[in-house]
Amino acid sequence: MILAADPPAASTTLATALTVAAYLLATLPAAPERRWPLQALVAAWGLQALVLISDAWPGGDGLPGLRIGFAPVLSLTVWLVIAIHGLESRMLPVPRLRRTLAATGAVAAALAWIFPGELHVVAHSHWAPLHWLLGLCSYGLFGAAVLHALLLDNAERRLRRGIGTGSGTFGVPLMRLERLTFRFVEAGFVVLTLALALGLSSAYWRWDHKTVLSLLGWATLAALLIGRRVRGWRGHLATRWLYAGALLLLLAYVGSRFVLEVVLQRAAG
Repeated sequence: MILAADPPAASTTLATALTVAAYLLATLPAAPERRWPLQALVAAWGLQALVLISDAWPGGDGLPGLRIGFAPVLSLTVWLVIAIHGLESRMLPVPRLRRTLAATGAVAAALAWIFPGELHVVAHSHWAPLHWLLGLCSYGLFGAAVLHALLLDNAERRLRRGIGTGSGTFGVPLMRLERLTFRFVEAGFVVLTLALALGLSSAYWRWDHKTVLSLLGWATLAALLIGRRVRGWRGHLATRWLYAGALLLLLAYVGSRFVLEVVLQRAAG
């Protein structure tokens, strides 16, 4: 069941403004030994979490709901990528990513306030929340994989030009960066497969453009993992397949909802 979208509450607006301000503060240049940019990033991430939680208030008849739309999903995806980066940075610091992640977080949080989406109330399936949760988690994992793939491509370009060494980008060993990239791909693929399996087994599954794009994305990523295991795909060949699969998944939901909400300016059925 889908309820009409309401304008963001005053508390959500305030929390979003503080989130964007904190993210923008984290984008400012600072000496490596200064801790306030990282503290600003952590504060922004926590404030964004509060905004995302506020979007899961009860819907009609007291049933649990979730605000869904291209911008809320994009915001949650960016939030998950920042969370994964925060956990990973304890073992593999990549400090220069802070400014890029902070800028992306500010844009995503602002978009989620401008385009708040719709409140979906789960009344027809106990498995629907898990299906959505797994789908969103797969977005976060593939987002982290794409982020690492961009670093990997940049490191290889620099290496071919004779800039830097095998230590890779930002001092991260190139082989280690590649392994991390495809660990995220593998984890995301497993989670995506579970999400699609739950969707296929449910009564509300529909064969529409979102379904087709999701399955094409899944097939592309499956081909990438098989090609890497059987044919030893590496470098730009492997990352191009990753970008293609991630783009198909992004178009499957975020892209289609963007067309409905912004271009056509109507709700999804």
